Amino acid sequence: MADAGWPGCSKSLKGVVLDMCGVLYDSGEGDGVALPGSVEAVKKLKASDLQLRFCTNETQATREKFVAKLQRLGFDICVSEVFSPAPAAVAVLKERGLKPHLLVYDGVLPEFDSVDKTNPNCVVIGDAAEKFSYQNLNEAFRVLINLEKPVLFSLGQGRYYKETDGLKLDVGVYMKALEYACDLKAEVIGKPSPMFFQSVLNDMGLQPSETLMIGDDLVNDVGGAQHCGMKGIQVRTGKYRASDEKHPTVTADGTVDNLAQAVDLILGQRGH
Repeated sequence: MADAGWPGCSKSLKGVVLDMCGVLYDSGEGDGVALPGSVEAVKKLKASDLQLRFCTNETQATREKFVAKLQRLGFDICVSEVFSPAPAAVAVLKERGLKPHLLVYDGVLPEFDSVDKTNPNCVVIGDAAEKFSYQNLNEAFRVLINLEKPVLFSLGQGRYYKETDGLKLDVGVYMKALEYACDLKAEVIGKPSPMFFQSVLNDMGLQPSETLMIGDDLVNDVGGAQHCGMKGIQVRTGKYRASDEKHPTVTADGTVDNLAQAVDLILGQRGH
């Protein structure tokens, strides 16, 4: 463990928040694959006195379908424990009376069924994968550039993520393209947005100092959590790179080989 403060942190913990892709499993063909020891690690956390939530920037499926996939991989998890950007975006759109043009993966479209999409006055982009064609990006650009007050929502701002066949470009790359073309700043819904982390803390009824985030993305998972006052631990799975441990602006509170090791350290320090 990289951080001497880890033992004290473990004893005062009341809640743990887990990233999903790259921590629990690697996505890919079919349901993807569970990472070694991760199914058992989640079981151990659930059997402990700690509250557990899952915080993901997954935007290729509804939470119901996403959770069903993880259940098939063997994880004990339910929809109410999972926080993802699409439902959070819907709440913001309704609150502000906005009608979105959607550039998202087909699988997540049902999350937006309750939102009026006629004559859009904003754009929402998610990890649209193959849908990020020139034509579709240009269509989103045209909606934004023709608005008097353009509003762009991005369901995360990751640079890349890992699937079983290698790294894939994430939504942040396309968000930056639209920001540049339209000379605007996107509103990020999802990690590392403080509002997104705070919604998870509110659900648990915990303070940031009582909560630990475990993720594979140093900037969005670890840095985002630390910015809110939480501790952030990085696993050496998923999108982890050795260079993360020498990052110029974000230093994890600890770095572990995988989720199983992190959970054993946490519970070991708590006397479980």
